[in-house]
This record gives sequence, C-alpha cells and structure tokens, in this order.
Amino acid sequence: MNDNAPVLVVVDAANVVGSVPDGWWRDRRGAAERLRDRLASDGVPGVSGPVEILLVVEGAARGVESVPGVRVESASGSGDDHIVEVVAGAAGRSVLVVTADRELRRRVGELGAEVAGPRTVRP
Repeated sequence: MNDNAPVLVVVDAANVVGSVPDGWWRDRRGAAERLRDRLASDGVPGVSGPVEILLVVEGAARGVESVPGVRVESASGSGDDHIVEVVAGAAGRSVLVVTADRELRRRVGELGAEVAGPRTVRP
C-alpha cells in the first residue's frame, strides 16, 4: 500500500444522485454538477487525511467539467465498468468507492477497494 498517496475516493455519480428523489431526472447534468460542487466544498466526511476525489459520470451527465478538488471523468460506456477500471488501475493505493449498487460493490471489493453508501457524501 502506498501510504504517501492520498486516498482515492471514486464516486458513482448516477447512483449517488439517484439515491434521493429530488427531481434529478429532469436535469441529470445539473444534478451531477450540484454533487460535484458539494464534494468540492464539503469533501468526504469521515475520511481523514488527504483525498483525491474522482466523480464518474455517464449518460446525460457526460461532459460535466472538473473543478478544483474534484476530477470528473465521463464514462464512454457503462459508468460501473469505468469505475472498475479506475480501481484496477489504482493498485497499491487506498480506494473508497461510493455507491449503493450491489454488483459494483462486489466487483470493486474483489479488487481491494473499500465501499460506502451514498449517504457518505450526500445529506
């Protein structure tokens, strides 16, 4: 484990945004931007030390821009597959994936990532 690298927090935007029925479906891109902005201002509660936040967007939310403190990546296909690729490529780092998707939790858990639910980053 690379103890000098910040914890990589990978947020499944579609899953986290979809966890609260607040009308997000009317403006998926706007909902992803609001999540990005909340992450940029609040960080990840409960995670101590330096973190690198990666927000993975897909579908209608593709094209959301990165901001200081939050890198945004648009999945060309499945957001879940993109997240698994990111976790697989982060060997040697501590990784936390934020999602409620059971299958995604299983897949990244097999790669050694910790998992947390949407309430970790969403009120």
